Amino acid sequence: MKSTIETLAAKLRSGDCTSVSLTEEYIRAIEASDINAYVHRSFALAREQAKRADEMLAAGKGTVLTGIPMALKDNICTKGEETTCCSKILRGYVPFFDATAWEKLKEQGAVLLGKNNMDEFAMGSTSETSCYGAPLNPWNKTRVTGGSSGGGAAAVAGHLAAYALGSDTGGSIRQPASFCGIVGLKPTYGAVSRYGLIAYGSSLDQIGPMGNSVKDVAIVFDAIKGEDARDATSEQTFGTVADRLEGGVNGLRIGVAEEYFDGLGAEMREKFDAAIELFARLGAKIVRLSVPGIKLALPAYYIIACAEASSNLGRYDGIRFGYRAEKYDSVDDMICKTRTEGFGKEVQRRIMLGTYVLSAGYYDAYYKKACKLRASITASFAEAFASCDVLLAPTVPNTAFPLGYTGKNRIEMYLSDICTVPVNIAGLPAVSLPCGKDADGMPVGMQLIGRKFDEATILRAAYAYENCAEPVGEAEGGVRV
Repeated sequence: MKSTIETLAAKLRSGDCTSVSLTEEYIRAIEASDINAYVHRSFALAREQAKRADEMLAAGKGTVLTGIPMALKDNICTKGEETTCCSKILRGYVPFFDATAWEKLKEQGAVLLGKNNMDEFAMGSTSETSCYGAPLNPWNKTRVTGGSSGGGAAAVAGHLAAYALGSDTGGSIRQPASFCGIVGLKPTYGAVSRYGLIAYGSSLDQIGPMGNSVKDVAIVFDAIKGEDARDATSEQTFGTVADRLEGGVNGLRIGVAEEYFDGLGAEMREKFDAAIELFARLGAKIVRLSVPGIKLALPAYYIIACAEASSNLGRYDGIRFGYRAEKYDSVDDMICKTRTEGFGKEVQRRIMLGTYVLSAGYYDAYYKKACKLRASITASFAEAFASCDVLLAPTVPNTAFPLGYTGKNRIEMYLSDICTVPVNIAGLPAVSLPCGKDADGMPVGMQLIGRKFDEATILRAAYAYENCAEPVGEAEGGVRV
């Protein structure tokens, strides 16, 4: 049985277990695991927080998240706990402040087990660019977890955390959720504060939850959302979503954009056709439409994301914090060697691309045009939502790659983000949830995309599907209740 937040919270409240005993179960499971989901373990802190959580529950001051063991992606800052973005250049960095999202969870008595593995600086689609080595998919340890929030997805799927927070810049929550057979929510840009999230692409990054059920991610989203004075891009959201999941999809208009399904293999297409048929049986109106902007999203995304990465990662110079080269002849030589030795090849590649598109003579030709394309893509989605309430699409065109797979060329790997990046370009919310398995028994993911700040509708539709679809099952190992 999957360990959902609700089942664990019920056990804590009934006295069947304590947060201390539950935390010890997770710690033992993590220590016995070989999937490399965690890169920093905060077990001493977790034990202290579990004791405080039990005190909160005994005093009647707890919430549904109080005492529940969880994990954070290694790019979310935690006061006094190492945060490295799985990069050599940040090894040993210990923040002196908490990210707002973690601060909110901590106030509710959450128990932090540690930091999850990820692609270095969130740049990648398999989590194999991590300086700590790749996490392994709990469904099949010869497959990748997806990226960049791969360690969090593996921890949740492998029952090594009840839920996890990740970040999504171009699909980094949804794609690993798809590969690992769990639920992942990428909120609307601005719905969750980015304060304390180490930046990759500032206009694209968004923190969001990963869990074993739609209800789990709704509960966590309610806990972390809202305006924050420390993040000027954050906005106030109104109402909670976890208490609005009931109601079904009768009369809901679900759009199916042909661009999302172009070139999709027959086996994958069969899963999505079955999902569309199920929604129709539940009373939803299926609307076939076209969103031309989708095909423009991938090139625009890589130009914008790399340009912002080039700017954001300029601060890692070996002077202020983090790794510094041991031998150098001058300040310039020290900075050059530090960045060459400290950054992995994929990060270097994206910094170079970003620097190129921002350079004199190329800014107008590339970056400025990408920003114009972004406006066009956003308008395409707005037009689509005039005739539907939710868009249904594949999360990824394939299931989890084998470890070490590079495809025919690097471009093929970048194309795996083709279904996820349009959402980030337009700043929309989207949730990925399982919708079957392939012939090898690997999970297939479906995403539901909504209007800005309309997480309630996509989660309601996802909840209706989850309750009626045939269960995908779960990976072996970890804590069970």
